[in-house]
Amino acid sequence: MAKVFLERLDGTYDAPLERAFSFLGDAAAIRTGDRVCIKPNLTFPEFRKGVMTNPEALEAVIVYLKNYTQNITVCESDSGGYNAFSMDEVFRATGIAEFAKRYGVRIVNMSSLPSEDVRFRWRMRRFSVPLPTLLLHETDLFITMPVPKVHMNTIVSVALKNQWGVIQQPSLRLKLHPYFKEVIYQVNKALPRSVAVVDGKYGLKRSGPMRGDVVDTNWLLVSDNLFVTDRVVTELMGLDFRRIPYLRHILAKEHAQSLDAVEFSTDYRPFVRNDFYLERAWTDYPGVMTFNSRALAYVGYESALAKPLHWLLYRFREPFY
Repeated sequence: MAKVFLERLDGTYDAPLERAFSFLGDAAAIRTGDRVCIKPNLTFPEFRKGVMTNPEALEAVIVYLKNYTQNITVCESDSGGYNAFSMDEVFRATGIAEFAKRYGVRIVNMSSLPSEDVRFRWRMRRFSVPLPTLLLHETDLFITMPVPKVHMNTIVSVALKNQWGVIQQPSLRLKLHPYFKEVIYQVNKALPRSVAVVDGKYGLKRSGPMRGDVVDTNWLLVSDNLFVTDRVVTELMGLDFRRIPYLRHILAKEHAQSLDAVEFSTDYRPFVRNDFYLERAWTDYPGVMTFNSRALAYVGYESALAKPLHWLLYRFREPFY
């Protein structure tokens, strides 16, 4: 049975985190010397509320883990899609590099790490997706730290979507966009024992993943099941998972559509909001179309037309960063 811990944040993350891991029990137990990798959501060059994991939440998780193991790694890959930016610079700009050094924690840009192909078939097509060996064979517990936000291409981005950054190269992510719902499913299935720590201090509505309107949600959610996490968080956002194609696809595969079998630490219904929504501007639709079409993705990102098309688009749309 999947477990979900949910609590309002009143001050720091520290005490709720302790209660959360205690509630999860054996599924989130950390043995002395366990190798733990933490994957925050770092989708902007500097910290923005609702857009990315609060560095304070990441630091609190590190402080908690240090009670049990010294083998802690914070990991992320270069981000930015067509306009990639260095994750090493993000680690520095957000203060993560500084406090990681203070706690003796390793920070790793996974972009250049050794990888191993995860192979699968879907719709008569063979896929081979390289993932870091660090996560596949050198990690005992994987912790993903998303935020509750809307996304112009996928409608929402929570725990499962956060692992899109586990695919090390931004250029490959662009090529895989049209097959997103099955690829992200297989990526998450390939991970070791996993826990979601959803930093719900702030959320993002109207537009995402990099800009929109900040929502003061002010909660922390921790679960031992990433699939159930997304099912619950979309409920808390007041959204219907059945209208989110990749979640409808994945939750059906995992038989996780219902919350009846989930063990909650408290009644989740008082946390539900109805003010999350997605509103696309007309300049968002070229991205949506390339996300859903391999042919258009090639034209928009790989062909000789890619640069002039982006130049034309940015005549009307302000760059994200």
